[in-house]
Amino acid sequence: MLSVKNAEVMNFKNAIRGARNPMNSWARSDSYYDDEGNFILGENDLSLAVRLRKAGSDHRKYLRQIFVTVDITAPMYWWKEYDTYKVATVANSTSTMHKITSAPFELSQFSCDKMDEDTLSVMNLIINKLEELRQKYITTKDKQYWYDIIQLLPSSYDQMRTCTMNYETLINIYHARKAHKLDEWHIFCDFIKTLPYARELIICEE
Repeated sequence: MLSVKNAEVMNFKNAIRGARNPMNSWARSDSYYDDEGNFILGENDLSLAVRLRKAGSDHRKYLRQIFVTVDITAPMYWWKEYDTYKVATVANSTSTMHKITSAPFELSQFSCDKMDEDTLSVMNLIINKLEELRQKYITTKDKQYWYDIIQLLPSSYDQMRTCTMNYETLINIYHARKAHKLDEWHIFCDFIKTLPYARELIICEE
């Protein structure tokens, strides 16, 4: 499974102002902040933003200046696919190398929601073995046990990363992954749909 928390969207105002630079049309800007501090695109600015979005990546450079930061918790097998998007993304992760032995291994730390009963029983055996190795490492500090943990650790192990990306990257992610086999991508694409003006500027499906 995948979860997203603490999402924040930044720099809409500056991005839209920059979108008006080529035609010196700043006087036509009609966006504003509402009473709750949300940035609202006015009719003129939204129309321009949508036209540039549809004109292609050369014309919608302003989308690279709208940033999203979010905490994503997902299994390692999902992160391997997410790491395809190295351009215009930054991520700070919880450390497997430094903190893997700091807490007991439990089933709740793994994405096992699609496993049948037989497979889940094997998973429990692996988790028990990981915990046994963790206890031995804590007691002895023998690096062999640490290596055993790192190399045995299943790809279903969940990791949290604080990720920053921009709207242009989210366009690429959404349209490449919305029909993906992994449910985690559907969850993430559903999150993308909740972002401000996602329908007009990211999804943009006629």
